[in-house]
Order: sequence, then C-alpha cells, then structure tokens
Amino acid sequence: AEDLGGEGAYENLRNRAWDRGVRLASDMVPNHVGIDGRWVIDHPHWFLSLDDPPYPGYSFTGVDLCPDDRVTVQIEDHYWDGTDAAVVFKRYDHQTGETKYIYHGNDGTAMPWNDTAQLNYLDAEVREGVIQTILHVARQFPIIRFDAAMTLAKRHIRRLWFPAPGEGGAIPSRSLHGLTGEEFEAAIPEEFWREVVDRVAAEVPDTLLLAEAFWMMEGYFVRTLGMHRVYNSAFMHMLAQETNSEYRQLMKNVLEFDPEIMKRFVNFMNNPDEETAIAQFGKEGKYFGVATVMATLPGLPMFGHGQVEGYSEKYGMEFRRPRWDEYPDQWLVDRHRREIYPLLHRRWQFAEVSGFLLYDLVAPEGHVNEDVYAYSNSVDEAASLVLFHNKWGDAVGRIHHSLSYRDKGAGEMRSRTLAEGLGLGPDDWVVYREHVSGLEYLRPASDFTDGLEVRLGAFEYRVYLDFRQVSGPEYAKVAERLGGAGAESIDAELEALRLEPVRSAAAAVVSTAMEDEDIEEAVSGFIAMAGEHGFDVDLSSTEIEAAFGGLLDVPDVETLLPESWRRGVVAAVFLRDTIIPVVADTAIQWGFERSGETAPSPDLLDVAMQPFDERPEGASRLPSVNQSVRLLLRGWSDEPGIRQVLGVNEHDGADWFDRDRFHQLVSAMLATGSLRSTTKRTRDRLTRFITALATAEEDTAYRWDKLTS
Repeated sequence: AEDLGGEGAYENLRNRAWDRGVRLASDMVPNHVGIDGRWVIDHPHWFLSLDDPPYPGYSFTGVDLCPDDRVTVQIEDHYWDGTDAAVVFKRYDHQTGETKYIYHGNDGTAMPWNDTAQLNYLDAEVREGVIQTILHVARQFPIIRFDAAMTLAKRHIRRLWFPAPGEGGAIPSRSLHGLTGEEFEAAIPEEFWREVVDRVAAEVPDTLLLAEAFWMMEGYFVRTLGMHRVYNSAFMHMLAQETNSEYRQLMKNVLEFDPEIMKRFVNFMNNPDEETAIAQFGKEGKYFGVATVMATLPGLPMFGHGQVEGYSEKYGMEFRRPRWDEYPDQWLVDRHRREIYPLLHRRWQFAEVSGFLLYDLVAPEGHVNEDVYAYSNSVDEAASLVLFHNKWGDAVGRIHHSLSYRDKGAGEMRSRTLAEGLGLGPDDWVVYREHVSGLEYLRPASDFTDGLEVRLGAFEYRVYLDFRQVSGPEYAKVAERLGGAGAESIDAELEALRLEPVRSAAAAVVSTAMEDEDIEEAVSGFIAMAGEHGFDVDLSSTEIEAAFGGLLDVPDVETLLPESWRRGVVAAVFLRDTIIPVVADTAIQWGFERSGETAPSPDLLDVAMQPFDERPEGASRLPSVNQSVRLLLRGWSDEPGIRQVLGVNEHDGADWFDRDRFHQLVSAMLATGSLRSTTKRTRDRLTRFITALATAEEDTAYRWDKLTS
C-alpha cells in the first residue's frame, strides 16, 4: 500500500529485519476478499453469487462502497440499522448493466463478515488465482499465516456452501444450491491446501506456512494436508477460561493418536481477533504460569503484539497506529526477562516430542486433579519437569506414571514412569534446579522412582531443570542440613560441609574476641584446623590483641552497641584478610551468634572497611569534620549498595532507613577506623567524625532524605 510506504518501505523493513536475524511474516486471508477489492471489480465470476436476492425482504439502497466508477457495491440496508445480517451484498456493473448478489464470507458460526466477498473454490480458475497470489506473497515473506484456513478444507467448503441434497447447510439459503457427492468431488478433486503446500515447496521452498485451523482439524492439517504449523487456539481459550480438563483431554487425544502433531502447534495467549493477553490473563501468577507452559510445550510459542510490554488495547485491522496512549510496563518486561526469556533460549530442550510425557496429579483421595499440568521432556539427556496449577486454591498429590502415548516406531501404546522420563535411576540422590528461584534442590532418587509428591498454590508454576544423579554418604548430610530447602549450589553446600570444622574454629576466634578471653588458643586452633583442610593461614594473636588495645571509646557510640561488638568486628576484619570469604563470612556469623549478638552482614563490613573522611578530589586540604560527614551522607543518598546495607525502603511516599543497621555501620566504621588511625591527630579526628556521624540520625525520624540531605 503506497500510503504505508509502498515497495520501498517494505524492502527497507525486510532488510533491517534480516540484518537482525528476524524474518518477516505476512497474514493472508485466502477464503475471501474485501467487497471493494480488485477481484470483485475485475473477476465477479470468481465469487459465489446469485442473480436475485436470496430473501425477498432484502433491499439495497445505501451508499456505494466501491471506489471504482465502473461498479457499484452496496451492503443490505438492514446492516445499517443493525436489525439483520444479510448473507449477500449487491454488485451492479455500469458497463454491462449486470446485477449480482455476492455472498459475504462466512464460517457458519455467527454473522456473515459484511465487509467481505466469498470466493468460489469449486472453480479451478479461482483456486489457481489464489495459489498464484500465495506464491507471490511467499516470494516477499518467508512466513505466511493463513487466516480461517479451516474454512477451505473440502469438508467445510461442502458444509458451508454446497450441502448434500436434502441437507440444510450451515449458511442460510445455500440448501438450494446443494451438490451430490460425485458432483462436489468432480469440481474439487484435491484438497486445496494440499496443492498449496506442494506448490510452495516446489516453487518457493523454505517458506514456513502457518494455518489457523480449529474445529478439531489441527491434526488433519498437519498429517494429511502437510501444513507446517497450525494455530492452536484451544490453548488460549481453555487456559484463559480454566477449562483445564478439556485441554488436558485434547493433549491426551493428540498423544494417543500421534504425538508428532504437538510439534506443529502454534500456541499463543492472544491474537488480533481476541482480547489482549493482559485482558485475558492479567499480569500476575496466572499470566506467567500460562506463559511458562507456552514456552515449555512442544510446538511454536507465539507472543502477540504488545504482550510483553503489557499493552491493553485490542488493535483493529484498520488501525494505522495505536489509539490509546500506552507505555511499556517495565516491571512486566523485566519479569519476562527473568522468567520467560531464559526458557525461550532453551527451546531446543522443549520443542521435541520424542521425550515428552504428560502426567496426572493424583490427589491423596485418589481422584485426578485436572487443573494441574504436569509434563516432562528429555532431549540428549537434558531433562525437564514443568508443573502449573491453573486454578485458585491449593493442589496436592503425586505424579508417577505418564499417560498413554502412541509409540509409532513400535506401533503400540506406551506409558513410562516419571523417573524413566527424567532418565533417573533408583539409587542415590538427585540434584536439580528450580528455574524461577534459581535454587538447586537435593532429594533422594526414591522421591522420583516412587512418585513425586507435589504441592502447588493458586496459579503456582515450577520448572525443574539440570537433573543429575550423585552418590556418596556426604549427600545425606547435606540433605539433612537443608531439610528440603533449596540452595544456591549443592556443590557449594557440599564444600561448606567439608569446611565446617574450619568455619567453627574461625568462629571461635570471633566469639573469644567478643567475650574478651585469651585469644591465643582460639587462633592456634584455627590455624591448625585450616592447615588440615589445605589452607595456609597467616594470623597473629599478638596483632589482634594489639588492635583491641587500639580501639577508641566514643561515648555516643557506646550507647549504640557495646565494645564487645566492635571487638568482634576487629576479629572479623582479620579473618577476612586471612581466609576465603566462604569460610570467613559464615564464621563471622556463627561467632556473633555464639556471643548472643547480631552479626554485621558481609556487605556492611565491606562498606565499613572502605576509607572515609578523606580529602575530596581537587581540594588542597581536608574539610571540617561536619563538612566531611555531610559529604559522606550525601554520597550515600543514591548509592544502591548503601541503601541495601541500611535497609532503605519506601512507605507512604517516603524512604526510611533501618535504625539498627545504621548503628551497626557507625560502630563498625569506628572499629575499622581505629585500625587505620595510628597518630593522636588522626585518632582525635576519627573520634569527632564518628561522633558527628552517630548523632546525624537525631531529628530525622529515620527518614532517608533527612539523613542524607
């Protein structure tokens, strides 16, 4: 269309898309054309038409809708006042004086599409004209989506337009134009779509053909007609309406007939004919649960325009631009990036069906919970398990044996256990990762071989990946420590178990320091235990004792936390300089807990150990103490790391900081500053700086802006 930029704009878009690895797709409607289209003007005999109106009450006195002066096109008058939906429109040829009443496009399910003209597919000339148009489109677009493709299957051409004699037919008035079976077959001996697929393969290979085909014809379009992909509208409708038993039955039917059909489905949550995904599924758990299923089922997942951004406007085909002023919902976009995009990058693991298994969740009472989708897949030893509860409420039960599926190679129905589907043996332990949380879990293999116990909340979903089996008595100890909880890394937990004696000895250094006892024995025990585990530790109890002696006393800090807490910080600083964080950070936590105190977080210690009260860049001398404190606090204002350390949170339109964490940070800074201050002048300045910092919280009511302004 020239008003959209014409051929030049198309080529520009095609080239820019190709440079980015994107292929353009075209949406095409072969069943009918617009009532003002070129074919209605030039080829009126290509359409289903009558010489007289099918009903005497029809009248055509309205406006001429044809832009060409050679022809007048008028829709039936009752369309204008909404009192009827006529099946035909009037075409008058000014050159020949001929009047024809051409049928509107119609799928027999609702009103005729009053802006369309129905092609006559019993005419071979029409079929060839449409095929030539498809080939032309295929040369411009490597992907073509065919709208309402099911209406052009032979059984539906016959049902809609040419019913057998004596049958009513699906379109009003068409019972008068019925054909016998022999007459119909003679007029259209081959399925139109079969011819399209073969011609495209021969003349424009590497074109991907997608068909909108429902009425339970998806399998027929794939198996018999050879269509590359078929729209699976049942996915959207049934999951939105939560008619889960019906959709699970559809999945079971496909698996029992031919599992390969699942690979050809195009699953989606909205399309231009339906309400947006946000309108149908919302933005919370249900939306992301269904999106997760769409991303992990065999077949082709398809995201609608504006779906990821959270747009709510339903676009009409006549739209040149959006009519609503909408902007992307960044929270929604970011959640897609975290939860959905990584799954799409692993489509190789979900797209095939040779390892796909569907399971029932059997409730403790013995019935099947039809609202839970549970399925596994396995490709090249990479296994996955997906669970989704598409209903409000809780779901509890066990998954064990898969539902039956047809093994085409063996020519028989088969079923496998969950353990077989995941490639797991009966012995030892299983490690796997839960996708959304990113945590790894450790469970005995018997949990899978005997059937997996599942508990899901409302619209809760889980994706388990990266299964592997491990063995050894140490895993039983790790499992006992975790108590069923997840961990960032099971290997790290195993290493933590190995290093537990070292951590315990290091924790004794901290607790002994805090309790003001003789630290030499604790340091010697830590050095010996670390050496047994392969660490060469250089730590001096004498240096630690000297550091304790150098701790400054600041009255305003003494009221925040006791000196024993600062002694623990000094011991923590020495440990962090001596041994790896995986040992030191846990040991510090344990040491403070043994002394009944709250430990500083590793991030807080990082902040406290950074230099402060320094000369600003470009300045010739240090600012005053009060100026230095204000510079420090202003620098903290928008620093994400500091905000996290001090627990800054938003409430009632204001940001608030955590008092206890602020006290910890001030006390820790006094301890680390004491280690760096070795002269009377620097120690006097440190005392005044910490005093000013400690009293800065006064009159702030713990508001972050008042502290840092």
